Amino acid sequence: MNKENSLISVIVPMHNETEVIEQFFTRITPILDSVGNWEIICVDDGSTDDTWQKITYYTENNKQVRGLRLSRNFGKEAALTAGLDSSKGDAVIPIDADLQDPPELIPEMVEKWQQGFKVVLATRRSRDEGWLKRKSAGAFYKLMQKVSHVKIPENTGDFRLMDRMVVETIKKMTERTRFMKGIFAWSGYTTTTIFFDRPERAAGQTKWNYWKLWRFALDGIFSFTTLPLRIWTYIGATISIFAFIYGSIILLRTLIYGNNLPGYTSIMVMILFLGGIQLLSLGVLGEYIGRIYRESKNRPIYVIEESI
Repeated sequence: MNKENSLISVIVPMHNETEVIEQFFTRITPILDSVGNWEIICVDDGSTDDTWQKITYYTENNKQVRGLRLSRNFGKEAALTAGLDSSKGDAVIPIDADLQDPPELIPEMVEKWQQGFKVVLATRRSRDEGWLKRKSAGAFYKLMQKVSHVKIPENTGDFRLMDRMVVETIKKMTERTRFMKGIFAWSGYTTTTIFFDRPERAAGQTKWNYWKLWRFALDGIFSFTTLPLRIWTYIGATISIFAFIYGSIILLRTLIYGNNLPGYTSIMVMILFLGGIQLLSLGVLGEYIGRIYRESKNRPIYVIEESI
């Protein structure tokens, strides 16, 4: 394949991004013109503002821009999947509309791809975010590195370049609970990395609050490791060993010193402790069973209401 005349697909999931769309197109269009043939696929993930109207305007004024409107808010992972399924490019680049993923990196990504790399990662050297968010993100990536059989690159979001071969592999992965960073990493292929300093949002407000980030982290953990299930096996075995030892001590004391009345406090502490352990283990089982339940219904990952 002649990569000099190839098509670059840029996928942009959008949810209530009306404040930043004009800046986004102003910055990215001349950059894409410099790399050759391109298309932009804007995926409106159930926006409640006039995001879709602005997408429509750009599709009417530029035949290289396409728009997909989902029937409701399915979440960024589903919107990104819709864009991947619709893309036609020889290389595909997911990017956020808020310009925290600098479009200026795209020429360097394309250059690395032309050198033969199938995946070009854009890794954040620094994050212009609060202390708590930086620390929690760092802790999450370190945890995933330890517990997952798939090595997920640290401080690397969805912004990357992927060869068509990689995209076709990802399209075969049809799970409903989608942790795209893990799915991207699972596919493998020859990978290189470029680094950048992540800026603030160009406009608007982030859609990710701490509850959504927590749920997102759980999706990552439960989608790419079974370690939480194994942990409770170890905890149960440890508690059983201690219970056997403690029971043996009580039996010996009773045989040697006679029967004594056990304390009410110690009994209640043990009951509450074991009850808490059991409920936690049921919660972990519930997370996995819930995901099995969603997969068994085989519903579509997204629904496209309109395509322009």
